[in-house]
Amino acid sequence: MVVEKPTHILQVNTVDSLGGAARVAWNLHKAYLNKGIKAKLAVGTRYSDDPNILLIQNDEHRNLWARIWITAGDVFTPLVGKVRGVDLLRDWIHWIGQPRRWLDKQRGYEDFDYPGTWKLLGLPGQRLEILHCHNLHGKYFDLRALPWLSSQIPTILTLHDAWLLSGHCSHSFDCDRWKFGCGKCPDLKIYPAIPRDATAENWQRKQKIFKESRIYISTPSRWLMNKVEQSMLTPSIIEARVINNGVDLTIFQNANKQKVRDSLGIPQDTKVLLFTAEGIQYNIWKDYQTLRAAIIRVAEQLDGQRILFIALGENATGEQLGRAELRFVEYQKDPRIVARYYQAADIYIHAALEDTFPNTIVEALACGTPVIASAVGGIPEQIQNGITGFLVPPKDPEAMAEKIICLLSDSELHERLSQNAINVAKKYFDINRQVDAYLAWYLEIFQNFSNPNNLQTY
Repeated sequence: MVVEKPTHILQVNTVDSLGGAARVAWNLHKAYLNKGIKAKLAVGTRYSDDPNILLIQNDEHRNLWARIWITAGDVFTPLVGKVRGVDLLRDWIHWIGQPRRWLDKQRGYEDFDYPGTWKLLGLPGQRLEILHCHNLHGKYFDLRALPWLSSQIPTILTLHDAWLLSGHCSHSFDCDRWKFGCGKCPDLKIYPAIPRDATAENWQRKQKIFKESRIYISTPSRWLMNKVEQSMLTPSIIEARVINNGVDLTIFQNANKQKVRDSLGIPQDTKVLLFTAEGIQYNIWKDYQTLRAAIIRVAEQLDGQRILFIALGENATGEQLGRAELRFVEYQKDPRIVARYYQAADIYIHAALEDTFPNTIVEALACGTPVIASAVGGIPEQIQNGITGFLVPPKDPEAMAEKIICLLSDSELHERLSQNAINVAKKYFDINRQVDAYLAWYLEIFQNFSNPNNLQTY
């Protein structure tokens, strides 16, 4: 039977329903199902009970000796978080059955030993026509399977960070050694951290894997695609496209600020600044210290004005910063609740040291909340400076405070930027636009894969 278009899509990601890259894959998955596509999402860690989410079974496919010790270690799992040090004990027991893997990890080699990856094309009840992979780090995917997978089925990799391009890190900040082969790594602690500098060896392993693969690449930002084009990933690419992340505009939309604030217990006479990220204070990609310093400056200069800074994404004790209140709100899984915080805020502020294409900025714009953000990574592709918000230099609390004060003090400017943000989000960042772009590309890829003579080299 000849299939005219792909209707069976398998996406792959670290987890299913959390934030960041997981939210992107989840949103696409749900949109495909709504369109009648037989979509599945295979993950390393599963949180939802959606029957279309498939858990990649890695430990079940290890050898008998390894499985015995994994089972023995799992006895202690219920005590993790309750008894000090029990997590380390459990992990040590796990490693007894895999000494070679443990030794490689101590040497700094990236761990690709996840045998469930080789079973992806035979998952129960799954007929596959397109394989769409997202984040492949996170202790669940064997990168060595990529040449085989891409020879069996059209394979797309959507990069949400730069891990595939380097010897260990998701983002390299100012280091450019990833262009030439890594080695002599300036910071082994950057996620995913490694204990010793095997970055040159890791880089070479990835280079060899990519040379033997034939894949399609997408990124949400031009900034990340520019890095891809300078990397060892390039020889494997059949075609590459920049496809912006989108958000659900039926959830993230403008709303009556007064009613929303009443529902959240936020005073009407308060100027509200919002920032959201996972683990705000210690997130290495974000810049909490710049945010905090900027808020202090704003509070000093807007004497007499009540300021509320909401940090959404962490359960911590708030504090008073002069006339500004700092309030932490724990991570909210429900996007409708998250949207209410954007709708209640006067400004969304986003200080970062590195960021590919943060969903939070797009969500804020869709809710009509002007954004002030650090001009790093792909962020300048999201914000039209002076039109939907303002871009400021990274690590510059004075510049950020200046723009915050400017917006809070000029209601006409704020209203104009708010309406512009809504219009821009509708035009460029609608989830349906992202979904349609991928579905159209799937069709082209599927047809070309069926007829290898149509394939072109990137």
